[in-house]
This record gives sequence, structure tokens and C-alpha cells, in this order.
Amino acid sequence: MEHALIETYGCTLNQADSDMIEGILRQEGVQTERGIHSDEADADYVIINTCTVKKPTEQKILDRIQKMNGKGDKLIVTGCMASANPDRIRKAAPKARIISINNMPEMLPKLLNGNPDTNMFAYKRMDRSKFIYNPTGVIARIPISDGCLSSCSFCETKFARGPLNSFSEELILKAVSNAVSKGAKEIELASQDTGAYGADKKTDIAYLVSKAADISGNFRIRIGMLNPEHLHKYLDRLIECYKSDKVYKFLHLPVQSGSDSVLKDMKRNYSAEEFRTYIREIREKIPGISIATDMIVGYPTETEEDFEMSINMLNDIRPAVTNVSKFWERPNATAKRSGRLSNATIKERSIRMARLAKAIQYEDLSMAISTTEKVCVTESNQKSNIARDSFYRNIALKDKEELGSEITVRITGNSSVCLLAERYS
Repeated sequence: MEHALIETYGCTLNQADSDMIEGILRQEGVQTERGIHSDEADADYVIINTCTVKKPTEQKILDRIQKMNGKGDKLIVTGCMASANPDRIRKAAPKARIISINNMPEMLPKLLNGNPDTNMFAYKRMDRSKFIYNPTGVIARIPISDGCLSSCSFCETKFARGPLNSFSEELILKAVSNAVSKGAKEIELASQDTGAYGADKKTDIAYLVSKAADISGNFRIRIGMLNPEHLHKYLDRLIECYKSDKVYKFLHLPVQSGSDSVLKDMKRNYSAEEFRTYIREIREKIPGISIATDMIVGYPTETEEDFEMSINMLNDIRPAVTNVSKFWERPNATAKRSGRLSNATIKERSIRMARLAKAIQYEDLSMAISTTEKVCVTESNQKSNIARDSFYRNIALKDKEELGSEITVRITGNSSVCLLAERYS
């Protein structure tokens, strides 16, 4: 039996795409293994599912691709970089097969069956919901769309994923039902922007989540990253969704900056005050909800005053999670033409913001110490098991527990990224 190694970089949507790739390989009778650090020497195929969001990550991937160059045409590169920057892949590994993720369902079986014409990295519109693969497991990642409606100046993912392409609601709901029947306890709805879902089909994410929550079974839904510019279209109905016990009280809303001037330059289509208003209303109607956000530090037009506004934004909204990123020029993004602040300035601002974010996160988590929480054990690593409560907080367990088990724990401590807990009896 042939053996394929799948290496995945990037977001939950990329992980869901790798699930699809794994399903196709298994249908073709190929044994699969997942993981970046796995031994690739004995693999018949190495499939690298790429990300193009950040320059350091891209360089890490290119270094890996170059290292795998000896696999020749048994090296298959897909994902966002395959569509946005195929020339860089070709330079790193001249003989590698480069296939966009939307072409994988058609081209991967051909490659496995000896068809040499398998370099296809142009964008192709496809409803991949028909290829959703739900392996048995506690977590099921369900892709709901490709592309977005935004034109953010710092991002080139749209060049990889194309315009918004919402997948079939019927097939998405069928995939959720199938995953739950196989034992999934956590359903992750994945997309480049879940907030845009359905705009091309006269529906929206609130309606999709409400229908998914009606499915029988014991599970929770995690709504993926949602751009704030879409919230006004369905905020009241989305809030109603969050009142369901089957929806994690967790919302990832990336603000990116606290400055209206920078937000305008980024083409984000909302103001800082509008974002604050959304947060206030959501927290008022969903008490305790965990808010995650993203911040970009060092955008080319960011002044010291603009940066202070971003600091003030974090102090005002106090997110449970803040992903702080330095600005990186992307080859196809319009912000590349705006110049760049000095590396020293970007580094200093990044350090300051990251320290503030960690302090806010630590304080937020410390308030849970000595409380008891009902959790579901969703992940396992070499050191401990990870559980999630209804607010999707990351809880590291003292003792090993069976994946999928639902237990009551007592919170005994915390770091800036997780809670520490032990079984409570």
C-alpha cells in the first residue's frame, strides 16, 4: 500500500482542506499520515498544504519545500501559496506538482493513477462541500465557503481563494450530522470569513448556525473568524444563536487597529467606535462570552498616535485572546506599495502590544481560579489533555482523560494562554 504524508500550515480552513485531501487519498487506497515533523523518508508522496498570510511562515514553508525537492514529482504543493505564488514554489522545488486546493479533488486521483498532467494552480470555483471528509474524532472541521467579500490592503489570501463561494447549506448540514453520528463533540465551521457566508446565496451565517444547532446530538459549534463589517446584517439573529447550548460562547472578531485612519487605509469598512459598540452589545446580551481579536502592528501608515489608539482599544475591549502580528508586505497585496516602518519601530510596538495582550489574558483567566466547570476533553498531547468549557477556554488537565469525555473540573491555576484544572468529584 502506498503511503502519503500530509503537512498542513495555517488556519482551520487549511486543516479542513487537509481532511478532504486525506479522504481522497484513502478512497484511492493510500495510507495517510499527518504532521509536519513526521519522517518523510519512506513516504511515497509528500503533500504540503501551504499558507501565505505571514512572510515568516511563508519562508518556513519554502525552506521545507526546498528540503523536500528530492521527492521530485512525488512532492505535491497545494493551499494558498500554490494559487497566490506558484513561481516561488517552482523556484524552491522545480519538479514539484503544484495544484490549487480547488483542483485537488479532480487532479489528485489522476496523479495517483499516473497522469503526468497534474500542475494546475489556477483558481477554479468549486463547491467542496461534496468532498467533506469526517474522520472519526472528537473535533470535526467543516468548511463552509471559500473567498470573501473584502479587499483588505494587507492580505493576499483573496488571490488564492478567489471571490466568495459559499458551499451548499444542505451538504454542510449533512456533514455536521454525519460527524456527530461518528462521535464528534466539537464542530468547527471553517472559512476565510464566516461572516460573509451566504451573501452570494441570499442566506447568512446566523441562519446556517441556527439550522446546525437544530441537529440532534451532544455537541457544540465553534464559529470561525468573522469580519466585523458584516455584523450589522444579522447581529440580532446571531446573538440568538449564541443562546443555544450547542454554540460555544466564543466569537473571533478581528479589529486589526484602533485607529480610524489606519482602518480606512486597510480597507476594513468599519470604524473603531462601531467595533466597540458591537462588543458592548454582544457582551450585554451574551454574558461572559469570550471575545478573540487580531491586531496588526506596524502598518505602513500607522503613526505613534495611531498605535496608541490600538493600545487604547485593547484596554477598552479587553479580549480573552489577542493575536498580535507584525505587518509584513505580501507580494500581491496593495499595502506593499505603501512602504514600511523601520524594523525597530515595528519590533518595539509589537513587544509592547503583546505584553499588554498577555496581561489582559492572564487577568481574565485568573478570575476563574477555584471555580468548577463542566468541560469536554477535545485534544491530547504528550504533556496533558486539553478540554473546553462552554466559553471555549483552553483548559489543561492535570491527569489523562478519555477524549470526548465530559467531566467536571476545578480550576487550580492559569497562565496567559490557558487554565489549569483537575477532575472535581
